[in-house]
Amino acid sequence: SSAALEVVIGQTFKVLFNLEISQAEIALNGQQAENEFVGCNCGIMDQMISAEGRENHAMLLDCRSLETEAVSMPEDMAVVIINSNKKRGLVDSEYNTRRQQCEEAARTFGVKALRDVTIEQFNEKVYELNEIVAKRARHVITENNRTVEAAKALRSHNINRMSELMAQSHASMRDDFDITVKEIDTLVEMV
Repeated sequence: SSAALEVVIGQTFKVLFNLEISQAEIALNGQQAENEFVGCNCGIMDQMISAEGRENHAMLLDCRSLETEAVSMPEDMAVVIINSNKKRGLVDSEYNTRRQQCEEAARTFGVKALRDVTIEQFNEKVYELNEIVAKRARHVITENNRTVEAAKALRSHNINRMSELMAQSHASMRDDFDITVKEIDTLVEMV
């Protein structure tokens, strides 16, 4: 991924030039390069997991403070990564559009980011959003909740709950955030 490449370049410069820079700062530099030179207004998640990820752990990330928590994966849990061979790039994708839609929703709720909106608050004001923006906001809000629940499921070694959350996450990406493709949907159905 571009984030992994950005981080490894940052780590290389850190070692070569004996720079006193944190892993989070390396991640932020990678994000800045993506934003300013590639033209994708990406977030920080990919760079942070590349910079601070630990083997056999998931990472709970607070994108505002950049605080991370390594969450141990149950030993009897297997994670399979499948390449669909479906090419995509964030710059040519609808990524920037999705981000703008989420920022519009956040303004409607009077907050800086949708992480500050509860599902109850969303349900109270959903009528103020156009249908597409409402779907995007619902995905982000429910995905944040699923992320916290996933960390709990991992800590308690509840693989069945983790599986349910992953299925819900995909359905939300497909139905509300509209970012899946047929090939990925088919792979998810097969699993």
